[in-house]
Amino acid sequence: MKKLLKNTITSLMVVTSLLGFILPQTFIQAEEKPLQVQFVPTNNDGSMEARAEPFSKYLSEKLGRPVKVTLATDYSTIVQAMASGQVDLGIMPPAAYVQARGLNAAQAILTSKLGAYDPETGLPIEGETSGSFKAEVLVKADSPIQNLEDLKGKKIATLSPTSASGYIYPIAEMKEKGMSVKDLTLTTVNDIPSMITSILNGQQDAMFSFQGTRVVFGQAFPDNDLMKDLRVIYLSEGDIPNDAIAVQPSMDENLRKQIIEAFKSMADSDEGKEIMSLWGHVGYTEADESVYDTVEKYTQIAAQ
Repeated sequence: MKKLLKNTITSLMVVTSLLGFILPQTFIQAEEKPLQVQFVPTNNDGSMEARAEPFSKYLSEKLGRPVKVTLATDYSTIVQAMASGQVDLGIMPPAAYVQARGLNAAQAILTSKLGAYDPETGLPIEGETSGSFKAEVLVKADSPIQNLEDLKGKKIATLSPTSASGYIYPIAEMKEKGMSVKDLTLTTVNDIPSMITSILNGQQDAMFSFQGTRVVFGQAFPDNDLMKDLRVIYLSEGDIPNDAIAVQPSMDENLRKQIIEAFKSMADSDEGKEIMSLWGHVGYTEADESVYDTVEKYTQIAAQ
């Protein structure tokens, strides 16, 4: 009997020791599960991956937990990643956000602020920001193309059909003006620098992009003066809401608040401003879901 009691006590001590080791390890593993973050790069030259590292470190320090940042290959990829639950936080272009929202896979907590542009000169307006932007159609400076109607029968470089400025808004407004997509030769290009190159070398006649493209990518073309070499023939009538900082709808409220604070504080430091330059952002404001409803309307028109 004494031997049995001794063995029982010994077994309990072993089990207790094992639990004492296993349970803390389980909690540590849970705490160390990284927050999965993704964004769509503005170009595919390989530089964005290196520039994403400081962003990952910044968020990790602000949130007090590991953060893993990945780059989406295109607009559809980030939607799929949010829908499958593989990504917790997405810096999402407006049309991609609306698509994910429609799948109940994303909820905007912030909207980015961009520098405002003068529609006449195409130059930034110093000290002014905007919560929206226009799509623009660009051609080579010496092109005979003067307006949308002149694009009939021409070759046009576009971004993915899920890009608001790179496809949806120009196509929707052309349709509303009675033009047919069948009259255009559309070529989907991976990124904006490639689109610009295709215009400069004459491979394409025009391109769809966002307002301020010539300024934003000017340094990427040191042998050209894009403000002189490219000309804007059209700005969209509709305003496009800026990028959404979106999370999984099921995300914990406390973590949401931490993320909001982390993004809002970026504008307070040089480190944060450098991170925001990844997407051309200059700040963030609380999200208003209603501003993204227009994107949904334009998407439907473009798809008809």
